[in-house]
Amino acid sequence: MAAFPNVANFNGAAPMIDAKDAAMLLIDHQSGLFQTVKDMPMTELRANAITLAKVATLAKIPVITTASVPQGPNGPLIPEIHKFAPHAQYIARKGQINAWDNPDFVAAVEATGKRTLIIAGTITSVCMAFPSISAVAAGYKVFAVVDASGTYSKMAQEITLARIVQAGVVPIDTAAVCSEIQQTWSRPDAAQWAEAYATVFPPYQLLIESYAKAQEVVTKHEILDSQRT
Repeated sequence: MAAFPNVANFNGAAPMIDAKDAAMLLIDHQSGLFQTVKDMPMTELRANAITLAKVATLAKIPVITTASVPQGPNGPLIPEIHKFAPHAQYIARKGQINAWDNPDFVAAVEATGKRTLIIAGTITSVCMAFPSISAVAAGYKVFAVVDASGTYSKMAQEITLARIVQAGVVPIDTAAVCSEIQQTWSRPDAAQWAEAYATVFPPYQLLIESYAKAQEVVTKHEILDSQRT
């Protein structure tokens, strides 16, 4: 592309995730970098990144991971990503800060044959933003998962959001990624999707438990405590 589009690069189509055309890039979710995160609780960031890995596996979406000098202070990738996305392909970088500057990384993305990229990375303003902007310039449709990316201040997050939107990247949150990929509750793995939402916002687990108990009361003809003699 010669120039950045004024809006997200979807050629007039609705800027929604097409799971059949999507690849997921999980960039620099490393134990050392996680210690710098101040714009959200680290535990929530970690849970959301893990949820993306689980959802990609459920939906059979290709996953590519990479790390920034993992043998140094940035630390290793958190192990849960490859645990829950065993099909994920790891690409080693040779010092490039922007993952998109690594030819092997770009080649791995191209090899998926997908043109829609779901990207999350720590830190937000660098590891997520740089490859997101670069991918838009290369003609990809890009969704940046903000709450599965973390950075050192709320201000840095807000500035980065403004920057990536101007470049044509669509910001999104983890729950929205789940919903757009899931599409319907009328599917045999619906319970596993419900578990994904419960990981993103734990109170949802309370709804699941309440509903399960209500169903049990009906199916087992349970006598209510208020009706016991």
